[in-house]
Amino acid sequence: MRSFASDNNSSVHPLVIDALVNANKDHALGYGDDPWTDEATSRVKALFQRESIALFVFNGTGSNTMALQMMTRPYHIIFCAETAHIAVDECGAPAKATGCIMRSIMTPDGKLTPELLKPYMINFGVDHHSQPGAIYISQCTELGTIYTPDEVRSLCDFAHEHGLKVHMDGARISNAAASLKLSIDEVSAACGVDTLTLGGTKNGLMGAECVVVFDKSLFAEARYARKQSCQLASKMRYISCQFTAFLTDNLWLKCAEHANVMAKKLHDALSELPGVSFTQKFESNQLFLIMPREVEDKLYEKYHFYFWNEAINEMRLVTSFDTTEEDIDDLIGYVRQLMR
Repeated sequence: MRSFASDNNSSVHPLVIDALVNANKDHALGYGDDPWTDEATSRVKALFQRESIALFVFNGTGSNTMALQMMTRPYHIIFCAETAHIAVDECGAPAKATGCIMRSIMTPDGKLTPELLKPYMINFGVDHHSQPGAIYISQCTELGTIYTPDEVRSLCDFAHEHGLKVHMDGARISNAAASLKLSIDEVSAACGVDTLTLGGTKNGLMGAECVVVFDKSLFAEARYARKQSCQLASKMRYISCQFTAFLTDNLWLKCAEHANVMAKKLHDALSELPGVSFTQKFESNQLFLIMPREVEDKLYEKYHFYFWNEAINEMRLVTSFDTTEEDIDDLIGYVRQLMR
């Protein structure tokens, strides 16, 4: 099966498999007290030009829940875009774990701005009302768009001026950094985010994420939040060793660049076809578009993808580190055939 539904459907990079095999030797202390976790922690922290804590976890939902739990209290409001992963794709896990209200805000492109948030900066200190507490953003967004460093910095400055903290869900941060031709630090920590999910699963890892904490006031909370969020692995070396491979010789960047290049090839070819219109700006490895519905239905019989907005026949196509040019050519050829 070749899928354009999600980069979660891709395989695991061979170098990551090698790292797992190499870690699978002899016994090792559990819960992160092992040399593989020490090495991976050092490599993650070296990405950022500031003091931080790096904590490896199983998955994206757990990482978001953990980060938001450590920076909020149950009487807080967490602000996010209406398309945010925590609002629509995590079965209410962050809301249940934090006890917070998830206030989703309508955006045209999946990106929050200070202007969109300003009307909600009210009722501070009024004990009848939930209090603004945190902002959640995704890099890339769930609509494939990318925050520029200036946009992230503006949001963080706004949040901190109002006493809020910022969590960045970086499930696809590698694709954002590759697209902007910047480092991971430059599109996240350098802009002022308080916590970051450094994503790996969507970019060649078997199943591993890392919560990186930059706000020193959260350092004491972080490890307890990970354990309470059910994200502390007993055999940690099998998670952490994946990040050592990920951060060796810029594997993260090579994988993300390939996915982005394949997406551009797909975007450029589809753009030439009549009846195809894109609903979001192309910036990463995700494409949002509309074709004639009869073409989409036939295409779905052969390729796995998601209908994003059934009301307007909007579909999403996602490329991965292991998407090939042949995959793109085959899909485009079939679409052309259906169009005829």
